[in-house]
Parts: sequence; C-alpha cells; structure tokens
Amino acid sequence: MPTADDLDQARALIVDGTLVPCWDWKHEPGLYSGKHHRAGPGLQVACTLAGRLVWVSDPAPGSTHDAKALQLTGLLDNFPDTPPLGDEGCIGPGMTTPIRKPPGGEPVDRQKQYNKIISSSRAPIERAIAQLKTRRTLHTGYRRPLHTFPQTITAVTALQFPKNSFE
Repeated sequence: MPTADDLDQARALIVDGTLVPCWDWKHEPGLYSGKHHRAGPGLQVACTLAGRLVWVSDPAPGSTHDAKALQLTGLLDNFPDTPPLGDEGCIGPGMTTPIRKPPGGEPVDRQKQYNKIISSSRAPIERAIAQLKTRRTLHTGYRRPLHTFPQTITAVTALQFPKNSFE
C-alpha cells in the first residue's frame, strides 16, 4: 500500500475523511464522533481526479477533526505546489476548498459558482470511499477486538488497490 511519501507530487488529488464505525468502546477515549453520532476511527482517503484510490491513512480517533487528522498524516507536506482538493472541513490547512458563507450574509454569485465547481469536482472521492466501504467490514460496526482494527483496515484497503490497477 502506498504511503504519503510514495504519491506523485505533480498529480492532482482529492482528499476526504470518513468514519469507520465500530461498537461503542467505552474504555477507548476519543472514538466517539460528535459529527456522526457513532464510535469508530476516522480515515483520510485520497484519490485522483478520475476517482482512482491512491492512498488511505492510518486510523485516527473518530473525535479528531478531518483537518487535524489530515495534518497529522503528513500528506499535505508532500504537496506544496499542488494542494489537494477538499471539502469545507479542511479550509485551514491550505487545500483548495469551497468558500465559506460570510458571517451574517450570503455569498456573492461568483463565490456560489466557485463552490459549485469545487463541490461537483469532489464527486470522485465520494465514489472512492463508497467503493472502499463496499467491504462489509468497513461499513458495519466492527465487532472484533479494537487493537486488531488497524490490521483489518490495512487488509481491506490492500484488497482495493489491486482492483484499481486494472481500471
């Protein structure tokens, strides 16, 4: 499986985060995601503009915000000239993202058009995540011991990469 250092810096990428649900492990702090109202680790996923999966991060606690989790992976350090495309959750780290609505107002038409282009360009990452989660292990609540979760995620994502090589 490729690491963040193995990726081609000249290639444009789309990045998004996803939660991989597991049972509510009360003894494990930080797994509960307030955004999703579920427990589980979060993954950062990158794909090409064509939707080919190229990278999946190590799991982070589900309570970690996507922008912070992405910075912890080191992926953004490898793309200083071509920042990846992201959603509104990653506005801070210097990625190409939609423009937030100004406080107490509405975005102007130019900003709305820009946001529409960015949002429609992000469709391939949503499909890549959906394809990754077609493996029931990452879609349903994980029931095995929590310390085995990183190895399971690695195995499932490794199964996805050979599939991408034939597309």
